[in-house]
Amino acid sequence: MGADGQRRGIYSWWVALGFSIMLNCVQQMSAQVKYSVPEEVKVGSVVGNVAKDLGLDVSSLRERQFRIVSGSTDVQFEVNPNNGILYVHKSIDREILCESMFPCLLNIKMVAENPMEIHYVGIEISDVNDNSPKFKEEETILEIAESTLPGKRFQLPAAQDPDVGINTVRLYKLNQNEYFSTQIRERGEEKIPFLVLQKPLDREKNREHELILTAIDGGNPPRSGTLNVTVTVLDSNDNHPTFSQEVYSVSIPENVKADTSVITVNATDMDEGVNGEVEYFFGGQLDQKVYDVFSLDKNSGEIRVKEAIDFEKAEVFNLDVHARDKGTPPTGSDCTVIIKVLDENDNKPEIEVTSLVNLIKEDSKPGTVISLLSITDQDSGLNGKVICTLLNTVPFDLKPSYQENTYSLVLKEHLDRESVSHYNIKIKATDCGQPPLSAVKTLSIDVGDVNDNVPQFFQNPIELYLRENNVPGNPMCFVSASDKDLNENAELTYHIVREENSQSKVTAFLNINSDNGQISALKSFDFETLKTFQFQVVATDSGSPSLSSNVTVNVFILDQNDNAPVILYPVSSNGSAEGVAEIPRNVNAGHLVTKVRAYDADIGYNGWLLFSLQEVKDHSLFGLDRYTGQIRTLRSFTETDEAEQKLVILVKDNGNVSLSATATVIVKLVEPKEAFAASDVKSPATDDDDSNVTFYLMITLGSVSVLFLISIIVLIAMQCSKSTDYTSKYLQEANYDGTLCHSIQYRSGDKRYMLVGPRMSIGSTIVSGSNANTLVLPNRRTSVEGHGGQLEPFPANFQTRGRGHPGQVASPSQGHI
Repeated sequence: MGADGQRRGIYSWWVALGFSIMLNCVQQMSAQVKYSVPEEVKVGSVVGNVAKDLGLDVSSLRERQFRIVSGSTDVQFEVNPNNGILYVHKSIDREILCESMFPCLLNIKMVAENPMEIHYVGIEISDVNDNSPKFKEEETILEIAESTLPGKRFQLPAAQDPDVGINTVRLYKLNQNEYFSTQIRERGEEKIPFLVLQKPLDREKNREHELILTAIDGGNPPRSGTLNVTVTVLDSNDNHPTFSQEVYSVSIPENVKADTSVITVNATDMDEGVNGEVEYFFGGQLDQKVYDVFSLDKNSGEIRVKEAIDFEKAEVFNLDVHARDKGTPPTGSDCTVIIKVLDENDNKPEIEVTSLVNLIKEDSKPGTVISLLSITDQDSGLNGKVICTLLNTVPFDLKPSYQENTYSLVLKEHLDRESVSHYNIKIKATDCGQPPLSAVKTLSIDVGDVNDNVPQFFQNPIELYLRENNVPGNPMCFVSASDKDLNENAELTYHIVREENSQSKVTAFLNINSDNGQISALKSFDFETLKTFQFQVVATDSGSPSLSSNVTVNVFILDQNDNAPVILYPVSSNGSAEGVAEIPRNVNAGHLVTKVRAYDADIGYNGWLLFSLQEVKDHSLFGLDRYTGQIRTLRSFTETDEAEQKLVILVKDNGNVSLSATATVIVKLVEPKEAFAASDVKSPATDDDDSNVTFYLMITLGSVSVLFLISIIVLIAMQCSKSTDYTSKYLQEANYDGTLCHSIQYRSGDKRYMLVGPRMSIGSTIVSGSNANTLVLPNRRTSVEGHGGQLEPFPANFQTRGRGHPGQVASPSQGHI
C-alpha cells in the first residue's frame, strides 16, 4: 500500500490547500499549529492547548461553538470548549490510520463562529513497536539431495512487519546447526533471507533437518517471528540394521498373565526396500528357561510372556536379541534386553516361635521375656516389611529387636492368677504391601500360682450358742476358711490360739481338728459357772512362706433345767423342809399364815418357780399363792375344824422337764390367849429362824450380784474389742418376792432376748414349757447387715433355734449360732 497511500496523501493535501485559498477570499486565514502524539496513547491524554496556541479567547469558546469539523479521522480527537484543550478521544492505531505511510500526519479543521474562523491543526502520529514480524506460512519444506555440494543457496520466504522505520524487520537468524547458515539480500527497503549449505548431507544420519528461521525487527524491545524450515535429504543404500538402544531395560510385575507384552525392540536399517526390512531372533547362548518363559515376534520385535513368572525364583532375566536385514549378503546387529521382575505382595508373613515359656509365675516382674518371635516374608521391599501387633487385650507387649522382623514378647504388667489363670495371646503379623497380607499365631501361656492370698474365713466373728452340760468330746461346731491359691498354697490347717490370759483356762479344754476345722469340747460346761467365753482359730496355708488369718469365736452357754428348787423356808433344825405355824383360831379370812420361800439356780423358765398345795386335809381352809408362796386363810375357823392342819407344798420350776421340791407346813390353831403366850415364848426362836433365813438370802443375793458384775465386765470388754452388732449382752437382775429368780437380756444378730422369772412384767408373752423363759424385746437399734460367712453343719444333737409359737417368743436352744 506504499505508492497508492502516498498518492492519496498528496491528493488530500492539494484539496486542502485549494480549499484554504478559497476561504481566504472570504476571511483572513489563521496561522496553522502542529502536534505530535504516539499511537496507543491512553484515551483522555492531552495533545495540546489549541485555543492558547491559536491565540483565541478561552472564555468565549463555548459561545462561539469552537469545535472540530473535518473528516472521519477527527473522531480520534476532541476539543474541550471550556478550556480549548485538545485530547485523545479514541484509541489510536497508526497502522490503521496511515498503513505504511511515513510520516503519519493527520490534519484537523477547527471552526469558531461569530465571527467565523477556520483553523487547521496538524497531528503527527509517531510509530510504536506494537507489531511483530510475521511470515505468510508457518512452515516451508526444502528437498536437498545428500550429494549437494556445500555453498549452495536456497531462497526463503521474507517476513512482513506493519511497523515502519526502525521498527520494521532488520535481521534474520537461523537456529544453531552444523549444516546450514543464512544470508540476507536487500531489495530496496525489503530484506530477503537465503539458506546456505555449509557441509555435505548424509541421509543415513539425518533424513530430515528441522530448522527455525527467526525474523527480528529494530524496535526496543525488539519483536520477532519464526518460520519452521524442514530440509528433506534424499537417500542412497549403504547401511546395516541398528537397534535404537544397545541395552533395553524393562520392569514387569510377577504373576502377570500369559501372552502379556513385555517390550518391543526396534532395529532400523537406513536403506530402502528389501535392504531395509529387518527380522529379529533370540541369541543362541541363552538359558533354556528363557525360551520357556518368553517368546519373540521375528517381524515386530515384540517380546511376550509365555508362562507365569515368580519373583522368588528369578528376579532378573538377561536376553540377547539379534536383528538382521534381508539384503544379500544380509547384515545384522545385536542388543541386550534386561527384564526386571517386580515383586508382588503374594506371600503371607510366617511367624516362627523361636522360644516360649508356657508357664510364668504370677509374681514375675514386668519386662520378663516370655517368647522370642521371628517373622519371615519371602517378598521384598515394603512387601517384605512386617509389622507385628497383639489382637487381644493382654498384659503383654511386643518389643521389636535390633534385628529386623524379630520381636520379643514381654510381660507388661503384674499378673494375678486368681483373676486370669490362662492367656491365649493372638499375634498378628501384617506386611506393608498393597493390599497387605497377614498371618495370626496364638500362644498359650499358663500363669503359675504363688502363695499370695491369705486364707479367708466365711464369717468373722462367729457366734456359737451351746447348751450347758454338753457331752465332752462331741463336736461344738465347724469353722471353715478358703484360699484362692492352688495346691499346697491352698491346703489349710487349723489351730486354736492359746494365750496366757483368763480365757486360757477355757481354751485348754477345746480341741480342733487341724484338717477340717471341727471344734470339740473336752469338758462339760455349766451355765451357772460360765456363761460366755471367747477364743480365736487360726487358718494357715501350706505355702512357703505360709500365710494365715484368724477368726474370733464367741461362745454363749445356754441354760438347761439342771437345778431343782431349794426350799429356803421353812427349814427344820435337821435340815428338812418342815415347819410349824401357829395362828389364833379367831383369825378372819385372808390372814397370812406363813410364806414358803424357795430358790432355783437356773434362769428363765427353768428358774421360774410355781407353788401348789400337794396335800391338804381341808381345801376350804387355806389358799396358796402360786407365785409368792404365801399361805392365807380362806375362811374363819369353826369349832369343828381340827386344831392341827398339815400342808404339803410342792415347789416346781417351769423347765421343759420340770424339777420340784416339797415343803411341809403344820398349822396349829390355838386360842387367842395361848397364841399370845406362845408368841412371847417362841419369839426368840422365831428371831433365830429369821436371822438364819436372812443370812441365806444375803449369801444368795451376793452370789447373784457377783455373777452379774462379772457378766457386765465381760460384756463391756467384748463391746470395746469388736462390733456391738454381733456381741451378746447379758444383764442379770435379782428379784425377790418370796422366790429368788433371775432375768437375763442378750442380743443375737438383729433380735434381743430376755430370760425372765416370776413377777417380771416386760409386756411380752411368756411361753411356758420351753427350755427357757425368753421374751422378744422391741428392737431399739437398727438391724446390722450380716457378714458374709459360713459355718459347717452341726451334728444332729445340735439345734439352731428353740421352740416357739407364732406371735410369741423364739427360744434359743443349745448349739445355736
